[in-house]
Amino acid sequence: MTTNPYRWRTIDIVVASVVAVAFGVIFWAWNTVWAVTEGAFAFFPPSQTVLYGVWLIPAVLGGLIVRKPGAALYTELVAAVVSALLGNAWGGTVIPQGLVQGLGAELAFAALLYRSYSLSPALLAGALTGLSAAVYDFFVWNSEAALMSYRVPYAAITVVSGAVLAGIGSWALVRALTPTGVLDRFGAGRERATI
Repeated sequence: MTTNPYRWRTIDIVVASVVAVAFGVIFWAWNTVWAVTEGAFAFFPPSQTVLYGVWLIPAVLGGLIVRKPGAALYTELVAAVVSALLGNAWGGTVIPQGLVQGLGAELAFAALLYRSYSLSPALLAGALTGLSAAVYDFFVWNSEAALMSYRVPYAAITVVSGAVLAGIGSWALVRALTPTGVLDRFGAGRERATI
């Protein structure tokens, strides 16, 4: 009898949940970083989204570790729920936002049939989660802002931030964790010899 490679195991749920909760707490702290750095970006407010990618890491990291359909979406959504429960300036609106952000990374992994988890797929997942975040913000948070002088640069910088911080950052984190053995029950850990 063969097992379904896309079926979630208990350890998949546990690890995705642990990553999500950890990042929900990180989000809580990152919300403060966002607030206190606002003045530093007053010269060009859309440039603050260079920091946005940190909020997108759980989607890419969850997908790279668990490697199952729904992992990116689940991890980002649970992180957003934890962030909302801890309290933030945006309240419960971060929950649908987390859903949309997770969907971006999920689409990247799905497009690759959940079979490729190297740097290029991580970059794609980071960029798509950045794009989904920018589209959400385009309509929910920035609908009154000028298109060319605010929303378009905001979106472009968010996509780059997602690719770099969430994409490359998550990939680097998985590579750093792999030699420790903590990912041995996952595909990433079994690839240790080839990294």
